[in-house]
Amino acid sequence: MTTQKRVLAVIMGGGRGTRLHPLTLERCKPAVPLAGKYRLVDIPISNCLNSDINRMFLLTQFQTASLHRHVQSTYHFDPFGGGFVDILAAEQTEKGSDWYQGTADAVRRNLLHFRNFPHDLVLILSGDQLYRMDFRLIIEQHLETKADVTIATIPFPASKVEGLGLTQVNEDLSIARFVEKPKDPAVINSLAISPKLQATLQSKSTEKHCLASMGIYVFNRQVLADALDNTMTDFGKEIIPGLLGKKKLFAYIFEGYWEDIGTVRAFFEANLALAQPLPPFNFFEPSAPIYTQDRYLPASKLNKCNIDHVVIGDGSILTDSTLHHCVLGIRSYIGEGSFLEDTIVMGSDYYETELQLAANLAQGRPHLGIGRNCRITGAIIDKNTRIGDGCVLSAAGKPDGIYANGLAIIRDGVLVVPKNSVLPAGTVV
Repeated sequence: MTTQKRVLAVIMGGGRGTRLHPLTLERCKPAVPLAGKYRLVDIPISNCLNSDINRMFLLTQFQTASLHRHVQSTYHFDPFGGGFVDILAAEQTEKGSDWYQGTADAVRRNLLHFRNFPHDLVLILSGDQLYRMDFRLIIEQHLETKADVTIATIPFPASKVEGLGLTQVNEDLSIARFVEKPKDPAVINSLAISPKLQATLQSKSTEKHCLASMGIYVFNRQVLADALDNTMTDFGKEIIPGLLGKKKLFAYIFEGYWEDIGTVRAFFEANLALAQPLPPFNFFEPSAPIYTQDRYLPASKLNKCNIDHVVIGDGSILTDSTLHHCVLGIRSYIGEGSFLEDTIVMGSDYYETELQLAANLAQGRPHLGIGRNCRITGAIIDKNTRIGDGCVLSAAGKPDGIYANGLAIIRDGVLVVPKNSVLPAGTVV
């Protein structure tokens, strides 16, 4: 069987996304805008398509409306190729009426849907990570080693593995031990890879490295069904440790760029890194493109602007403004005399007509976007916001909390203006 016919991909749509709040106030994590024009869910879907895997199930639960719209309007397949991205939302059945209780529980409840398609392997992916991987390589290793389960891992210095699930591997990459998010330094050091294995890594650092789980798994079909024939709810905490010593578990070592977009700070830094001349993640890779919705927007228009290290989404309008190290989403509007630094502007879902603009101004509502003479640093301006003239927004020196009567929130040291917010002219945070 070819990879297309042999593998089903299952993309986890994420839980409540509380660590990404307030970006997840009205959307789930995979639907959060990324890099000016994409959504986080475009990453795993594109990696699958570039790996010759075109049958994908997207398991969703919380705040799913925008995710569903994006997927349904973006991914259309040739009816003769058998490809699809099938959205499976949590549903009530005769066996239960509650929400998914974890990653393993979500997959368990949907096994009956997977059975309708011929497959030998199930590839389980996260919907909120930024990376580029050719899944054919991990599948090839999985078959060569005759593994029951293969876990994608990434080498991390032992001093930086807090909050990650770690594997202890033998020199043939078989897994001897799995520990979910250890904190004890002695335990972490005991999980470090051998000097012989570390010498094979691309990194030549002398610091001890551990192999951290990426939350990407390849399961043999029957092994997955057997592993889920219980009430366990989570792969990392329960299913994988429970298979040790019973099934053949192997690690696949991935050494490319990988970022878990789990917090506001991680999201902020990963986005701004894309504005660098040589970003750690390259959206310009022609051999493995990242796909997204084709919106047929006009080219962006810049008038008398001073711009340095900025990503600008399609259909944006910038007038006589200064921007340094920023990422602007589609249909972004920046008024005259405004200054933005280290800022992400997610843009808008629509343009205002002249009549709408006149009506909003008559009601005291600012122009959609960022008004004139604003100064914004270290911030995320979510979609469809209206920032009045002369606003000053900065998180510098301020503790996390709620500001401007809830119109601005500082989280992880980043100022966030939530989606659809309206900041009156002259607001200062």
